[in-house]
Amino acid sequence: MRALHVMMPHVIATSVDSTIFDAIELMLKYHISGLPIVDKSQNLVGIISEGDFLRRVEIGTEKTRNRWLQFLLGPDTLANEYIKSHGRKISEIMTHDPVTATEYTPLEEVARLMERHHIKRIPITRGKKLVGIITRANLIQAVAAKGKTIRAVKESDHAIRMKVLDEIAKQAWASAPLINIAVHNGIVELFGIVYADHQEEALKILVENIPGVKGISSELTWVDPMSGTVVLPPNAAGKRKVIAH
Repeated sequence: MRALHVMMPHVIATSVDSTIFDAIELMLKYHISGLPIVDKSQNLVGIISEGDFLRRVEIGTEKTRNRWLQFLLGPDTLANEYIKSHGRKISEIMTHDPVTATEYTPLEEVARLMERHHIKRIPITRGKKLVGIITRANLIQAVAAKGKTIRAVKESDHAIRMKVLDEIAKQAWASAPLINIAVHNGIVELFGIVYADHQEEALKILVENIPGVKGISSELTWVDPMSGTVVLPPNAAGKRKVIAH
């Protein structure tokens, strides 16, 4: 399998000209822990994650050093730490030149990159353009959908997957960047987050109307945007676990 078989083609990203508060708002709204950063041409220029907000002046967690350690670290390192903790623009605190993969990178290499660089997500690029993203969750979803061994994807299954994702992207109610699917032998498995019962029902109807689909399995998680209550996918007995916040 390659990156294009599991990647999310509709990516939640933010502009290099935005502020850190714009990025935080997006991350909270969509319940994600990181964002690719793009320029006006949708070229990938950086990435930001929740880890970039751990040492911030707003919450009093910026790094402090004694004088001896400050001397050893030198002004360049100290200045960079100050930028990370005080910068208000995305361009000031983002990671430049992030680790990326192409649509045709084998999943084995994607997993190896995540391990080697201790990262949770890898933007997928075509040239410099951002065309998708793979997270650790997407790899787990692929394993869950296909059993213990990830088998080669049939062209017909990949075609169904892309058609479903394209149709979801057209729907104003669907929150396309939060929905992922896997397809095996015409059976579509839905993953991701919905905010209402009707969203899940509508997604199932959308999938049913795609030619070649033989069945649907839902692993969607419900999130109440008002209370933050999370309803996990049904277990083997068909029961859903509710996590109240």
